[in-house]
Amino acid sequence: MITKMIDYQDGNTSLEGYLAYHETDKQKPAVLVAHDWSGRREMACKGAERIADMGYVGFALDMYGKGIFGADGNAEKNGALMAPFAQDRALLRRRITAALQAVQQLPQVDTSRIAAMGYCFGGMCVLELARSGADVQGVISVHGIFVPGNVANTKITAKVLCLHGHDDPMVPPEQVFAFETEMTQAQVDWQVHVYGGTMHAFTNPKANNPGFGTVYKEVAANRAYRSIANFLEEIFSS
Repeated sequence: MITKMIDYQDGNTSLEGYLAYHETDKQKPAVLVAHDWSGRREMACKGAERIADMGYVGFALDMYGKGIFGADGNAEKNGALMAPFAQDRALLRRRITAALQAVQQLPQVDTSRIAAMGYCFGGMCVLELARSGADVQGVISVHGIFVPGNVANTKITAKVLCLHGHDDPMVPPEQVFAFETEMTQAQVDWQVHVYGGTMHAFTNPKANNPGFGTVYKEVAANRAYRSIANFLEEIFSS
């Protein structure tokens, strides 16, 4: 596997993504991997490597800025990093679009076949990418936040897959139903997979805070990654 850091920009903001792929003599589909609220750290980079092992180009993007990271278990710091993007969805869309444009410039990438996936806060990011009408084949929210912002949506062309824990206190059932209604009214090809007895952050092995609602669950994580592989195979072969 080849991995390298990629510098790119959003206006005056310097960003640093993590690229992972297996060497080949032909261009491959690419998947943006959007990080959780703690920044582009180990989990996002391992997500990009997992994508590379599926045969694609993985790119762990950077929402916060080069060298800006939160920390495990530090809700105050992580929340302060995430808040500007949750409150200003135009900013969020611009920042993740910068990552998409950076990936489109990579020589390893088949620009006609790009998708995006995101964990937690990153799930919110990729759903906003879809809502922006971005030219991506699909987006995957992994225990992501469903609530839309106050930015007008354009025609959503991406297929949408959401992987959600039923007991996630950050996304209660009424928000799931509201999201399904939103996607249906927008005539999106959407799926929501709901895992029973599962809380927020269920794919993160370091998540172990039942009081906060974040708990790793191996069986749900394994099911989620199988669904991700199937979804990517479907959208990239069509």
